[in-house]
Amino acid sequence: MTEFILASASPRRRELMERMGLTFKVLTPDADEASVARDIPVKLYVQELALLKAGAAAKMTLKNKNALIIAADTIVTLDGVILGKPSDEDDARRMLRALAGRKHEVYTGCCVMRIRDAKTVCLSVRTQVTMRRLTDEKIDRYILSGEPMDKAGAYGIQGLGSMFIEKIDGDYFNVVGLPVSALADTLEREFDIEIL
Repeated sequence: MTEFILASASPRRRELMERMGLTFKVLTPDADEASVARDIPVKLYVQELALLKAGAAAKMTLKNKNALIIAADTIVTLDGVILGKPSDEDDARRMLRALAGRKHEVYTGCCVMRIRDAKTVCLSVRTQVTMRRLTDEKIDRYILSGEPMDKAGAYGIQGLGSMFIEKIDGDYFNVVGLPVSALADTLEREFDIEIL
């Protein structure tokens, strides 16, 4: 029987996996994200990050031949520049000012790895998001909420940051952190696991 393992500490990814009806364990592998070169196309970069996390989780679970690892990583890009998680409040302020009133892209790389035969499938999903114009006062109040500090691009679409989103073109759940539809399709098509 397949044992799903989510290689992520993200509570948002946990919630989305639960919504998919999956029973799973959570592992938080120690992966050196700085080891992945940023000078490759963004859709490959996020897949490499997810693969790195899946590989680190695999090392922790090699004895469990029934394990199926799911790892993901989400980044925000503006004009081709990656906006990671803010390092401090000033960094969050800089990101939000840059995003305000503009379109940007959110990419999530997802990697599914089966331990028993090492079958690995990685994918990436892109969603375009338009943020409305924001005053400096609104940005400061949002930063004081604490929400931006652990989010790529310094905002959470599923929280208070939802009030800043004017338009979305693509998978909403991808922006939250896990492309649910693409993941379900991959599990069904590539691993013969019926989700519903």
